[in-house]
Amino acid sequence: MEPENRRIVVALGGNAISAPGKLGTIDEQFEQVARTAESLCDAIERGYHLVITHGNGPQVGNVLRRVEIATHELYPIPLEVCVADTQAGMGYMIAQCLANAMGPRNLTYDVVVIVTTVLIDLADPAFSRPTKAIGSVLNAADAEVHITRDGWTIRDEGAGRFRRLVPSPAPRKIVEMPTISQLVEFGQIVVCCGGGGIPVAVDQWGSVRGVAAVVDKDRTTGILARELHAPTLVILTSVPHACINFGKPDEQRLEHITADQAELYLQAGHFGTGSMQPKIQTAVDFVRSSPHADAKAIIAHVNQLGAALDGESGTRIVRA
Repeated sequence: MEPENRRIVVALGGNAISAPGKLGTIDEQFEQVARTAESLCDAIERGYHLVITHGNGPQVGNVLRRVEIATHELYPIPLEVCVADTQAGMGYMIAQCLANAMGPRNLTYDVVVIVTTVLIDLADPAFSRPTKAIGSVLNAADAEVHITRDGWTIRDEGAGRFRRLVPSPAPRKIVEMPTISQLVEFGQIVVCCGGGGIPVAVDQWGSVRGVAAVVDKDRTTGILARELHAPTLVILTSVPHACINFGKPDEQRLEHITADQAELYLQAGHFGTGSMQPKIQTAVDFVRSSPHADAKAIIAHVNQLGAALDGESGTRIVRA
């Protein structure tokens, strides 16, 4: 059995898979994931047991773009199926690169990928105010077609640019949690909950159906970490620390703060709503709800996981 106190849930941000400033081709993604895998191995060598989640925003965007381009030749793919497709493909990529990185270090663990669904509530207020932009930019004519034919919610971004909006409901339950827990208990490295999970809901007849929505990946990762009783949650990003007054002359990096301090910074609006804010909120929620008195959440650069676990890099958020 795997010791619970060495268990960490690691959330990979988009930069762990698609490098900034590049097209994001499959070869480029493999190259970037190979670098990320070396960082993950630094944690494994320190005796930690990893459970890995990942984002998929750019990849889903590319799938949706392919669907739009091929609309006159091939059948459409619903958003929730796009999430499933990218979960499987990216999970395969992460598992392969991690296995290849472990070999030269004589690390012998199996890496298992779980295509994961997340239960959401169709009564969630998010469905009355969709906010998550997906897909490519539309012109006015195409936007009108989608509104009339498909019932899309469209946002006018000005200058003749329009975007589709979908809701981002709260995750209620990770459906495959029992299987994930069993695999973790027996020492497997599990890759799961990609892109926040495939959103599903139970309809009036009791059947499970996919939903065209986007679940926040950090919130799902927080649920995963709590359900696994992991004492440590790590969110890997493109920056080495969370900061207050980010980008200003008085910018201050945060190295070790309590959940209460982090909450005050959140209330003061120090973190961007589409970037650091959900990460800090997830960290605060995790630390406060964990059964471990010494629970901690770490936000760190994707290439500095080992140093972050050693307390030499990153932002640590603790209970008190």
